[in-house]
Amino acid sequence: MVKRFDSKDMELNERLDFIEFRQELLFNNTEVDRILFEYNITRDQYNEIMDLMEEYRRAIRADEDSISHGEFEQRIYDIVDHIRGNYHFCEYLTRAFKKERRWEEVFDKLYGDMPKYKGIE
Repeated sequence: MVKRFDSKDMELNERLDFIEFRQELLFNNTEVDRILFEYNITRDQYNEIMDLMEEYRRAIRADEDSISHGEFEQRIYDIVDHIRGNYHFCEYLTRAFKKERRWEEVFDKLYGDMPKYKGIE
């Protein structure tokens, strides 16, 4: 019986955190926040994405040649399974971070050379 309540309590806490995080996103109302809200990203997923962005920043600064948007997208899908295959999410998010002057080099390295982004700031 105690395990059942512990499980329910944990489920309710997770749900409450999700709702609170979504409320924060609405109040902040930046482009990044709107993307996170639209795609139902959780706080934990967002934190993992930020860690991944920082990892890619370090790799880019170390001039690692193995960086590709395909690998990056796969890593995002591993974090946010429900968007698997939706590369638009990855592009939108990295571009929104760049607009906010956060991890600018990640967008530039992964997507900046694509014809559709030529001349777009």
